[in-house]
Amino acid sequence: MRYTFVATNSLKISSMQKLTKAEEDIMQLIWTVERGTVSELLDLCPDPKPPHSTVSSVVRILEKKGYVDHKAYGKTYEYFPLIKREEYGKQSLGDLLKNYFDGSATRLVSHLAEDEKLSKEEIDELKQMLDKLD
Repeated sequence: MRYTFVATNSLKISSMQKLTKAEEDIMQLIWTVERGTVSELLDLCPDPKPPHSTVSSVVRILEKKGYVDHKAYGKTYEYFPLIKREEYGKQSLGDLLKNYFDGSATRLVSHLAEDEKLSKEEIDELKQMLDKLD
């Protein structure tokens, strides 16, 4: 799949490739630190830590997929995200909605309300958001 870049240097939502669990875990770290080397990302990994080479390979895959880029400082590369966490989250939520709830936001919210035991405060917040849409 090829990427379509927009002026902000981020991927268009429709062309985003899905990330594997390992890629998403490393991407979460990159979003958290905003800029970091493989060693810095490795320091943030929970125990048991993966090998340095594994983190390095995953970061290079993320770069090939267009999620991150790097700035070289000699032999050291500092990686930074090209796509915002919120953009990826919107795409992932849309995929979840389409693949598991037949595209129905009502079914998703119903699932959250019933199975995830939303608090009264969370339900009130949802009601307020819906009222604002009217």
